[in-house]
Amino acid sequence: MSVAVLARLAGTTSDTIRYYERVGLLPKAPRNGAGYRRYGSDAIDRMKFIQGTQRLGLSLSDIGDLLSIRDTGTCPCGDAAVILRKRMDEVRTEVERLTTLFDELAAMVGQLPSQECPDPAPGVWKPQTAETA
Repeated sequence: MSVAVLARLAGTTSDTIRYYERVGLLPKAPRNGAGYRRYGSDAIDRMKFIQGTQRLGLSLSDIGDLLSIRDTGTCPCGDAAVILRKRMDEVRTEVERLTTLFDELAAMVGQLPSQECPDPAPGVWKPQTAETA
């Protein structure tokens, strides 16, 4: 299939397909007599794998590592687990950061419906902290 057909089936762009080939996520496609890339049906599976791992927030480098592990044909579980655990740690850290942010926003909202409504002039209002409460 052509780059355009692969892109359409994978729900992406031709430029993305070419980029993935350039950076090694997709193997170099053989070319027809006119010089156009020709992909086999295995490229669709590979694109679905890349897109699925991107939804998990993995970097292209990590995806490349997982593809290399996958391409060996041996059990990839141990090596893949290292990459996925690293991503889990990153997600856990982000969840903690977002939880803190949520708590700070909730505290600010909790201060708003008071009788002593702050001056609405820009740069005047400062959120109340434990020290100023």
